[in-house]
Amino acid sequence: MLSLVHVEVAYGSSRVLFDVNLEVPDGSIVTLLGRNGMGKTTTVRAIMGLVAPRRGLAFDGVSIDAATPEAIARRGIGLVPEGRLVFPTLTVRENLIATAANRSFRAEPWTELRVYGLFPRLAERASQYASTLSGGEQQMLAVGRALMTNPKLLILDEATEGLAPVVRREIWRCIDALKAQGQSILLIDKNIHALKRLADQHYILEKGRTVWSGDSTALERDADKVHRYLGV
Repeated sequence: MLSLVHVEVAYGSSRVLFDVNLEVPDGSIVTLLGRNGMGKTTTVRAIMGLVAPRRGLAFDGVSIDAATPEAIARRGIGLVPEGRLVFPTLTVRENLIATAANRSFRAEPWTELRVYGLFPRLAERASQYASTLSGGEQQMLAVGRALMTNPKLLILDEATEGLAPVVRREIWRCIDALKAQGQSILLIDKNIHALKRLADQHYILEKGRTVWSGDSTALERDADKVHRYLGV
């Protein structure tokens, strides 16, 4: 579904990504791991067309190297960005319907009511402005907003960063449910224990390069090497 092969990205004359390689097959959950500043969010920005120049990116077998962010979103990639970035002056309901579109032509698309079924707390706050929500509720809203585009691929950048333990459990429960439904997901987070349980494949970045990849069994087997790369 999503393929990155020798991806390079520069900000002006400063190279940030040197050789990023990863693949997200249809229906799988894949993680992108690495310490802060190693290029994870820049990789996400490259996928979404938010940085240039870039090369080596393909989605559904078609190059998206030169595609605009709007065109990439229309192809069916939904993003839950780091920091959530919900629309603060819109209500929960307005945030959800603002992005609604059946990008993947699902027979049973995500709707406002279906999002409320996944996150009942949002239903209780449907008429509240997003700015009045807690950080955890805003993260739920950001996930719901992305799902309302009915993406073929969902990207979660720092899925549980800075959230209370009870909210983290709610987000992991949500991802479990999405996995059971066959949703393809690219997931960035620091909770290795949860990621090992959820994900099919893992990739580690260091200084803008993919330096390790493998499944959860390999992640356990190479624990010492992974610790050196991640510092966790």
